[in-house]
Amino acid sequence: MATAAPGRASGAGKASPVPARPEPGGAALPVKYRGLLTLGVMMATIMQILDTTIANVAIPHMQASLGATRDTINWVLTSYIVASAIAIPITGWLSDRIGSRNLFLIATVGFVIASAMCGAAMTLEEMVAFRILQGITAAFLNPLSQTVMLDINKPQDQGRAMSIWGMGIMVGPIMGPLIGGYLTDNFNWRWVFYVNLPVGVVCFAILWWLLPSRPIRKRQFDIMGFSLLSIGIASLQLMLDRGQDQDWFSSIEIWIEMLVAVIALWMFAVHLFTAKNPMFERELWKHRNLVTGIFFMLVIGLVMMATMALLPPMLQNLYGYSVFQTGMMLMPRGFGVVLTMFAGAQLIQRGWLDPRWSVGVGLLIAAFSLWEMSGWTLEMGSTPFIISGFVQGLGLGLVFMPLNGLAFSGLPPHFRTEGSSLLNLTRNVGASVGISAVSAILAQGIQRSHQYLGEHVTASTMNGLGAIAQQLGASGAMVTGMVDAEVNRQAAMIAYLNDFWLMAIVTAVSVPLVLLLQKPKAPVENDPAAAGH
Repeated sequence: MATAAPGRASGAGKASPVPARPEPGGAALPVKYRGLLTLGVMMATIMQILDTTIANVAIPHMQASLGATRDTINWVLTSYIVASAIAIPITGWLSDRIGSRNLFLIATVGFVIASAMCGAAMTLEEMVAFRILQGITAAFLNPLSQTVMLDINKPQDQGRAMSIWGMGIMVGPIMGPLIGGYLTDNFNWRWVFYVNLPVGVVCFAILWWLLPSRPIRKRQFDIMGFSLLSIGIASLQLMLDRGQDQDWFSSIEIWIEMLVAVIALWMFAVHLFTAKNPMFERELWKHRNLVTGIFFMLVIGLVMMATMALLPPMLQNLYGYSVFQTGMMLMPRGFGVVLTMFAGAQLIQRGWLDPRWSVGVGLLIAAFSLWEMSGWTLEMGSTPFIISGFVQGLGLGLVFMPLNGLAFSGLPPHFRTEGSSLLNLTRNVGASVGISAVSAILAQGIQRSHQYLGEHVTASTMNGLGAIAQQLGASGAMVTGMVDAEVNRQAAMIAYLNDFWLMAIVTAVSVPLVLLLQKPKAPVENDPAAAGH
């Protein structure tokens, strides 16, 4: 049986012991300045989540500065994603082993230092190495921040705490391209990383002063489980990130990565339910809401991040908007998320809204907005983008906050970090799968649509146009080029609309999963494992 050492909570600059057993109805780890600590935790969360998208818009500038090719520069993004995905699963074990406070502080310092090193990188090799370090440290921040937000709040305040935490998680990816575009256009691509330094210093100071620690629990490290999961996730991520460039399954590399991922993940699943000391304690899988929440997180990651991957190139390439204008048009989605997260938290806290209904209605709203997006045209203005984004934000806000509350309801506090790690991992995997899937479907859709449109254009008009082009000489070649460009533009639009329609179906089909969610249970108090008994 795991043993534990008493935790410590900080307050007013001086550490004080956490009660062995929390008061009935009280926070698991009470702190004196909860509001200020919440600010510090959210600064760490937003800083990390912004970095998942803020660097994307600076990639062309990095390529020129670092002397990289179009293929090799993608490793700046891939290295971060793979490193983060591998490190997330060990958050729970590390937190128990060295203490949640120590791990949070180490991760914050490591992330800030890695950001500074990324900003100062002079070669592609240096950038990839520093991004791996940044991805490893970033992996711990989200699960730990979610756990802290649950631990420092009373049970009746945890819904509001999750809404605050969820706002940072959901709004961060939306604000990333906007901030990244502004910094790149007005300063230098290196400021995409340097911007983390002042934020990180303030964040670390607050955490050092106020952050409490969960009890240390001695647990054996599952080296076999970690190795299998790491190999499986790394292979899956590499396959998803490089599939488009390698023409998917026409490449031997993609076949090898797929087979390694399938074999390793299958062996990990068998090991998880047969090993004496598995990486994730088996009791976790007995909590139906947590397991159902994991499936929902796959859908949320797919819908939100895939949509965010499709919209910027669509708005810039087909409609001619700048990077900054694109970011401004994506912002209403964030406003919708914040609005329904805040309102939903209030309604659920007062008992006026069943969180299960909130999740179901939110998914339907998100599916409706995607269906509306499948009817866009190339001739419309910016209003439909703004309205659809705002409506989709309303739906996602209704889903994310109550889903987190349901996933952790009835879950013993000492399982929170591992549960949060699983939720964050599946959301990231869902995002990777979604982005790769919609990108591949988009590319294939453009080819099919271009062929279809080209055949009809040729049959009906090109014979006459060819004769006119010969008479006009150079001007005629310009005319045929314009026709071909318009065919390309229309084909791309059709492919985008098909992607939106597909995501609407996936979102709507996931609604029945709500029936698997159980009515929220009262949070487990006096948790023996967390209390050191």
